[in-house]
Amino acid sequence: MITFKGINHVALVTRDMDSTIRFWRDLLGMRLIAAMGRPGYRHYFFEVSQNDMVAFFEWPEVEPALDKDPGVPVKGPFAFDHLALGVECEDDLWELKNRLSAAGFWVSEVVDHGFIYSLYSFDPNNIAVEFSYHVPGRDIRLQPLFTDVSPCKTAEEGPEKQPGMWNETSEMETQDARVVYPGEGSDLFS
Repeated sequence: MITFKGINHVALVTRDMDSTIRFWRDLLGMRLIAAMGRPGYRHYFFEVSQNDMVAFFEWPEVEPALDKDPGVPVKGPFAFDHLALGVECEDDLWELKNRLSAAGFWVSEVVDHGFIYSLYSFDPNNIAVEFSYHVPGRDIRLQPLFTDVSPCKTAEEGPEKQPGMWNETSEMETQDARVVYPGEGSDLFS
């Protein structure tokens, strides 16, 4: 059984790494922990938590994301709605609200979603960011909650993995057969 530790990183895109660093490092307080690059290429990582990072590629020709409220459906090609980051306590939401507002960023009111309280804003790339605090005693990980009055058929099977849905792997690669190829950053520790 595979054990996941969290979201290692979400890779986003910016055309202005300086303003991205100012927002994620200097305004939100996330450490810049890797800065890889060469002429025409940058890939920077910010530490969200012990197990999670958010990363940015700098693509100078990319346009900022279109204006879109988080969770509101759109038509046409689309792959990403918003990034939601958890905070430790409710006071953190209010501090973020004040900090974002003082820095001139639009920021929503705190919204009660039943099991989380959330605050929404946008980074300099117009990427929608949600900040969420888990309401004590309402942990949907411990007690999954299904209130969709017309759920899709597969969701009716419940929260746990359903066996037999995919071909099972027959054998693991032997240690000698495993090959790891160098990629960007493979030279960081040499």
